Amino acid sequence: MLIWVNGELAPAAEAKVNVLDHGLTVGDGVFETMKVVDGVPFALQRHLDRLGRSAAGLGLPVPDYEMVRKAVGEVLADLGAPPLARMRITYTGGVAPLGSGRGDAAPTLIVACTPVDPYPPTTTVATVPWRRNERAATKGLKSTSYAENVIALAHARERGASEAVFANTRDLLCEGTGSNIFVVVDGRLLTPPLESGCLAGITRGLVLEWTGAEEAELDFDVLDHAEEIFLTSSVRDVQAVHAVVHDGRRRELTAPGTVTAEAAAAFARRSAQTFEP
Repeated sequence: MLIWVNGELAPAAEAKVNVLDHGLTVGDGVFETMKVVDGVPFALQRHLDRLGRSAAGLGLPVPDYEMVRKAVGEVLADLGAPPLARMRITYTGGVAPLGSGRGDAAPTLIVACTPVDPYPPTTTVATVPWRRNERAATKGLKSTSYAENVIALAHARERGASEAVFANTRDLLCEGTGSNIFVVVDGRLLTPPLESGCLAGITRGLVLEWTGAEEAELDFDVLDHAEEIFLTSSVRDVQAVHAVVHDGRRRELTAPGTVTAEAAAAFARRSAQTFEP
């Protein structure tokens, strides 16, 4: 696998980033992860748009989108066309003095891609005691500052789950560490609004466009009684939840339920029609 770093392709073991890069020292960076199917990235333009929004939110310069597309093409040309791959675009503040202040160096751009297996059709999620801050400066930004997600995911895996689910500071349902969450209540397909502090997921947005899903504020305890639950993200697409570990209790669900199956089918059908929805 070759990795593209600031204009150069190199094997993964040889790719280099300066140890004083602000993305490394303080997590001053943003990123995008996207699905690549048979060598073609899905929803690349939407991901680039969000990369730009996240960069602006951190006060980083606007990315050179043509350069990003060039890097994506070069990485994919080396990778070939596996059935499914995960591509990551990382964009950081570049080399800077130690500390929170930025330097004068240009941003760092990294593009990497690796083949992956499809996600299992169903999974278990676990809630965590920590909260997303819907009033944080980084709300809604896909920042590389992911330490709290690492801690939360480890907590979930210790409880037999593959994903952790957060509430926000108002004890409203928010999101997973790397996913958005949908629930079915009284037959309605619902997902937290962006005001909850959740990320504006690409797959989340498409599910809202392509199904009858609605945004709604939801108490965290909705996980105790929702008829169906599923996760969305750019590589998992729509993944049904068959169990929830919440407040020390494990709740089993039938998965996929009818609404989840319909949403998954709609997403699969519409995403197969175009790679740039």
